[in-house]
Amino acid sequence: MSAFSAHGADPTATDYSYTDCQGSWLPYPAPDAAIETPDSLTPVFINHVGRHGARFPSSPNSTFALRRALERADSLGTITPQGKTLLGLTRYVADRAHNYWGALDSLGMAEQRGIASRMFVSYPELFIDGNVTALSSYSPRCVMSMYSFTHQLDRLNNKVEIITSSGRQNSQLMRPFDLNKDYLDFMRSKVWETPWNDYADTRITAAPLRRVLGKEYPLTLSETRSLAIDEYHFLAGLSAMSVDVDLSKYFTPEEMNAIWSVYNLRQYLQRTASVLSAAPAEIAAPLVLDLIKTTDAAVAGNSDANVRLRFGHAETLLPLFSLLRLDGAYYLTNYYDTVGQHFRNFAIVPMAANLQMILFKSDRGNYYVRFDLNERPIRLMPNDERIYLPWGVARDYMMRCLPLYDQL
Repeated sequence: MSAFSAHGADPTATDYSYTDCQGSWLPYPAPDAAIETPDSLTPVFINHVGRHGARFPSSPNSTFALRRALERADSLGTITPQGKTLLGLTRYVADRAHNYWGALDSLGMAEQRGIASRMFVSYPELFIDGNVTALSSYSPRCVMSMYSFTHQLDRLNNKVEIITSSGRQNSQLMRPFDLNKDYLDFMRSKVWETPWNDYADTRITAAPLRRVLGKEYPLTLSETRSLAIDEYHFLAGLSAMSVDVDLSKYFTPEEMNAIWSVYNLRQYLQRTASVLSAAPAEIAAPLVLDLIKTTDAAVAGNSDANVRLRFGHAETLLPLFSLLRLDGAYYLTNYYDTVGQHFRNFAIVPMAANLQMILFKSDRGNYYVRFDLNERPIRLMPNDERIYLPWGVARDYMMRCLPLYDQL
């Protein structure tokens, strides 16, 4: 495995913080201030697509794999004092997460309540005798995210009519990665594995493992890669289950950036458009069409809801963001070592990540839309700095982003 002796001069190396390098396990970074809207615009409708909130690890695999290695090091007598601390941490997490793997944590519930509260405060007119519809994937953490969000809205105004839906009937919108044939064929082809493996071999080092397992612990090349990712997966995901850990005790800044970039690249290759395939992004076409259709209905005065909420996964949002070519979510390159400078999972899909389309009506009766990523206004279209776009302009752009067979 490579070391980092040359990374100081590597123009593709990143220098993100330990917090950022938690990647898509980063707890939601709530905005510091409310968004000021021009007085001439009145909010009339919101389309919201969100990820579930912070959760327990989605499976025990990384925790158990790391624990087994540490227990073996302990039995071999190679484990370090730092390794014994980490072993205790793996046992604590395994015990605390027992029967809760993948479940929404109390932090995740609070994240959803916070987003709901800020939406209510920012757009009170939509919740005065208003109607809210919400749907989620069948995943329990998404269902609980939906209920945490809608329960908070009901607490703030129990006159709001709220209709919720969860289950596999929502999978075309919230879990298209389970259904789309082109995407399933892409994943089965494993065309992404060669560039990812090649990149991982240049970035992963055994040094963090040696600090806990000991210099004499027997490690093969393949074990080093898989166990290094398990160690990162385990440690980076702890804050999402409200466990504080000092990551600097286990990784140098260079090592943390390197192992983050390996996981970040895998998400990029599997979940967004790349030179390998557009299929990972195009699975979001039904969701984009639904956003267009429901906004059209609001403009026409035919919507049965003032607010539409949807709760899915990072794997729901990344294709959506990529298909819409949002800043930071769409990057085509043959140079995979540059991906970490342009596609940063922590910036776009932290826990409870969300995209809100807020529809406004002007004093003159025209409709405008603003897109907020994680409750912060963003530009929708490349080379167009406008935050408030005429709905017709935004609609045309969204239609052009769709695969040709879906364009109306």
